[in-house]
Amino acid sequence: MGRLPPTRKYRKRKPGRDRTLPPAGKGSLRIKQVRSGSGNPGRLKRTLEALGLKHHQDEVVHADHPALRGMLYRVRHLVEVTSEKEGKKANAKS
Repeated sequence: MGRLPPTRKYRKRKPGRDRTLPPAGKGSLRIKQVRSGSGNPGRLKRTLEALGLKHHQDEVVHADHPALRGMLYRVRHLVEVTSEKEGKKANAKS
């Protein structure tokens, strides 16, 4: 008797739902972790740690450069990225 097909344990992700990064340029990016690194491969957890994100809902600001963009691409489903200027506007309204 053959094996049963695997069942979906978590909700299915809808295509095209990853947030886009702000356009490349000089300046700073505000990075906020919106989903936990738990349950993800160790590589992703180490990437979050390298970005300076210690826990869920943590927020950091980094200068924009290609290496940072590569790290953000790896964890794009766990973080929300805005430019520093947009982040200041959002905080001022709150």
